[in-house]
Amino acid sequence: MKKLMLFAGLGLLVVLFFAVDLDRYFTLEQLKTSQAQFATWQAAHPWLFAISYFLSYVLITALSLPGAAILTLAGGALFGLWQGLLLVSFASSLGATLAFLASRYLFRSSIEQHFSQQLTAINQGIGKEGAFYLFTLRLVPLFPFFIINLLMGLTQLPTRTFYWVSQLGMLAGTIVYVNAGTQLAQINSLSDILSPGLILSFSVLGLFPWFAKSILGLIQRQRVYAGFQRPQQFDRNLIVIGAGAAGLVSAYIAAAVKAKVTLIEAHKMGGDCLNYGCVPSKTLLKTAKLAQQIQQAEHYGLANTQVQIQFQQVMQRVQQVIAEVEPHDSVERYMQLGVEVLQGYAKLLDPWRVEIKLSDGSSQHLTARSIILATGAHANIPALPGIENSGYVTSDTLWERFASLEQVPKQLVILGAGPIGCELAQAFARLGSSVTIIEKAEQILAREDRAVAELAAQALQADGIQLLTAHQVLGFEQTPTSKTVLVQTPEQTLAIPYDQVILALGRKARLTGYGLEELGIPTERTVLTNDYLETVFPNIYAAGDLAGPYQFTHVAAHQAWYASVNALFGQFKRFKVDYRVIPRVTFVDPEIASVGMTEQEAQAQQIAYELSRFEFAELDRAITEGTKTGFIQVLTVPGKDKILGVTIVGAQAGELLAEYVLAMKHGLGLNKILGTIHSYPTLAEANKYVAGHWKRQHSPERLLNWLARYHRWRLGSTQNLDKGKR
Repeated sequence: MKKLMLFAGLGLLVVLFFAVDLDRYFTLEQLKTSQAQFATWQAAHPWLFAISYFLSYVLITALSLPGAAILTLAGGALFGLWQGLLLVSFASSLGATLAFLASRYLFRSSIEQHFSQQLTAINQGIGKEGAFYLFTLRLVPLFPFFIINLLMGLTQLPTRTFYWVSQLGMLAGTIVYVNAGTQLAQINSLSDILSPGLILSFSVLGLFPWFAKSILGLIQRQRVYAGFQRPQQFDRNLIVIGAGAAGLVSAYIAAAVKAKVTLIEAHKMGGDCLNYGCVPSKTLLKTAKLAQQIQQAEHYGLANTQVQIQFQQVMQRVQQVIAEVEPHDSVERYMQLGVEVLQGYAKLLDPWRVEIKLSDGSSQHLTARSIILATGAHANIPALPGIENSGYVTSDTLWERFASLEQVPKQLVILGAGPIGCELAQAFARLGSSVTIIEKAEQILAREDRAVAELAAQALQADGIQLLTAHQVLGFEQTPTSKTVLVQTPEQTLAIPYDQVILALGRKARLTGYGLEELGIPTERTVLTNDYLETVFPNIYAAGDLAGPYQFTHVAAHQAWYASVNALFGQFKRFKVDYRVIPRVTFVDPEIASVGMTEQEAQAQQIAYELSRFEFAELDRAITEGTKTGFIQVLTVPGKDKILGVTIVGAQAGELLAEYVLAMKHGLGLNKILGTIHSYPTLAEANKYVAGHWKRQHSPERLLNWLARYHRWRLGSTQNLDKGKR
């Protein structure tokens, strides 16, 4: 109501301004005609006249009414250059700020609700360069100032920043107009002031900050190299350190564009994903799922069978699968692609020189125009009492350690209930382990909505897994006959026995041993980079887990494109890495896949949304497959089919998510998905049905009522219909 009253009041003032023809007083001719009368009033009441002029200017500017240019001329004509400049400068900035605040109060919340994603990107830019953008716009009179005032009010630019930048940025134009006002008699039209030459001069002035910024950026980029001797020529166009997902893709792209590239890997090609993460864990999950299906065969009309788990053969199969995938990432393949691959430890000596200690004991020095750091991450090991003697394994080490076990671990404890912990827990539980998950948070899978996490918890518990959430690990104890992990709850301390313990407490970027500290490359939990994945040295880039903010193989490959293209062609065009649409999948059963916002995230950010949901229990293919558990949930902009986020829980959720990733990436809404033919019977039909649910919620009821009347009329009168029924 307050907003409505304010809007009505401002609107009334604007209407009155034109209704009583006040705009005719804000013309050059009227100003010249009335100049003598104004001078008389000014001489009689100088202070009252100056205050009236100041307040009139503020009001005209605040209401975005035409007349500011004439009032500025009047300031020079009536008060002279310096007094006029003082009055106009502060009045224009104050009026502009009032217009800015009015726009913010009346419109910003509504605009944010309907265009939240677009404003998020704009506000990120405003947060970094808002003052710079505003200053540039204020210098160029081609941009109407009242539009700038209103549009800036829709952003998150601080009011104080808006005021002082406006005060400074409008000063040059104000001086020109006020000075012109002192020569009012010689001015016949506003074009005499704002000539094409003057407009061009202001435009050049407006572009000057951009040129200055580029020059300062160049100076800053060169300043970081002070004290280093740049080679006159280089051995390589690009050196890539680390042969995980980010490193492999970077080297592949460089070779594809015929750059001379060297890839350096200290351990195994393929990195964590091939050797310790995605490939072995998904292989184990498949075996475990098959074992569970055999034991529950009656669900498919068959007799249940007790599975004999041959654990060593299970672990051998894991290694066989790794070996089968390995040639895709092998030294031989990349050498054939044109990449020089060196096995050894790399260390930066300066921004262009790399020392490689090769696996044969020798060393080599190479120079490169650009370097990409893609060293990955390793498992996080907490400093807990007794952990050194606990016999723990991580997702990095369990594959080698467990390969020597004859039987699946009887009592398995997993610390951490993130995706890795939950996936491994379900796999080993289905293979026969008694599994306990210990998690200090109140729910498993902390990034997911509570309802999704609870559904996953139920699935894990159905497989016999004990979930101890809100439990803090205190340490480990060992005796000659037992091993236990001590945990604390608000009520008591528990000692949980185990045969094997897996640490699944996240992963930390590999930051040490690469010369980062010696060169002064800033690091926190990751290497600090800008939007182009550049480190403090513009020719050194970081990608993958080392750079963050996401620890996904597909994000590492995504970053690798930006890092390699910027490294090789940044002198012509640089690209900011795009994190707008990042999918993620947790491969528990049922799978959990998400892209965009979850419902909890939307609520936390106070973003308005509508929710459409479809249960797999209603899908024909899910019924035939016996995979009815789960749902698809889509968040959309209120009243529109634009997708804000999707969560899928169910069989093959990761595969089904791809359609939404494509839609969000290319701005397609649920109407496009609904209008796409999906084969029957497939799980993918669920995507169409959830779009249909959204459509039903937005059906044009009034139009449908008229159509119903039309069709009744086409059938004939109601009386004839009644006779037909009898």
